Amino acid sequence: MAADAADALARLAHDRIDHRFKGLPPDAEGLAVGALAAERRCLFTGGFTTPVLALSTEALDHNLALMERWAAEHGLAFAPHGKTSMAPQLFERQLAHGAWGITAAVPSQVRAYRAFGVRRIFLANELVDAAALRWLAGELAADPDFRIVVYVDSVRGVELMDAALREAGSARPLDVVVELGAVGGRTGVRTEADAARVADAVADAGGTLRLVGVAGYEAEIPDADEASVRAWLRRLTGIAVAFDAEGRFAGVEEIVVSAGGSSWFDAVAEVFAQLPELSAPVLKLLRSGAYVTHDDGQYRRKTPFGRHPEQGALRPAFRLWAQCVSRPEPGRAYLNAGKRDAPYDLDLPEVQVIRSARDGSLREAHGMTVTGLADQHAFVSLPEDAELEVGDWVGLGISHPCTAFDKWQLIPVAAADGTVTDYIRTFF
Repeated sequence: MAADAADALARLAHDRIDHRFKGLPPDAEGLAVGALAAERRCLFTGGFTTPVLALSTEALDHNLALMERWAAEHGLAFAPHGKTSMAPQLFERQLAHGAWGITAAVPSQVRAYRAFGVRRIFLANELVDAAALRWLAGELAADPDFRIVVYVDSVRGVELMDAALREAGSARPLDVVVELGAVGGRTGVRTEADAARVADAVADAGGTLRLVGVAGYEAEIPDADEASVRAWLRRLTGIAVAFDAEGRFAGVEEIVVSAGGSSWFDAVAEVFAQLPELSAPVLKLLRSGAYVTHDDGQYRRKTPFGRHPEQGALRPAFRLWAQCVSRPEPGRAYLNAGKRDAPYDLDLPEVQVIRSARDGSLREAHGMTVTGLADQHAFVSLPEDAELEVGDWVGLGISHPCTAFDKWQLIPVAAADGTVTDYIRTFF
């Protein structure tokens, strides 16, 4: 990242610890984040309060290195979806591990990325907001090194973009890719004919927009499986080939073909590898984002590494620590972490380990299941003779990292022995 990005990141270390950041030690009030990190406190004995979400140093390092190697081996550029974390410190590490840029979903995320100096952004969504387009035109004019690529999927959308950019006096064309969707899925054109009509509209816009490729998100195919995902990817690459043959990419430095969530990036690599040579170099851009922390639910079950274990394995990096605060009846315990602390949109947290309040010893949790979440409580069913006392710390695995980051603004990064070495700041 550039010097301005380094300065913005450095300023995060000067932020002060206060009531905004849950789980952090009350006696650290007023300390700079960097100063607290330098103390290298223990997550369990250093004054942290429960619930507290922590990231594993070792798992983060492993996942970043694995995905860098995997993408390079498969000939893919990489723009991980930043909405997974909205954490500039993780963006910096992803870029340092070879990422082409960072993917966004909405204009506010693009603004956050720009505030931290990200110079290549893939906006995987339609953008028809005039105010956001005016701001974007200003960014493009102010920074000749800034590149952004944006979805389009309708003639009306192209008209709105063109009008806003003309009003802003845009000095540089905005790069766009036609998005392919699926019937019953999310955004994106449904047919090749629709794709051609949108591409025609871009060409007719008179220079405010520039068509540079095609893209989409295969995980939104209804009832997606390997066969349907590969068939959809072949349609996507087929549109790219047809557009190129028709001269629609004349004058571009590279043709962008992009897909790839966190469930099917192996299929993306296989189909993209079959693309023929086109009139310009092809940027085969993968956008998987959940890999950086992985999880103990949705992506653990569906990761392509599970289908290809010989290529490696991602490691869950999150653990939510709560305390047992009540054992009011046999077979039931209550923890002090709930919907405000743990993602629950895909899977409930998974009880993994117990840390004894008596002696600090760790043991695996057996027969304990989170059956529900209230705002600030987790309901746990367990055998009547289970070793779980009021005051014990309970380590929970969580599912869907995107909605975990939403709930925590400052997340300690801890080594395996509990030593906290850093704090990750999140936004939005």
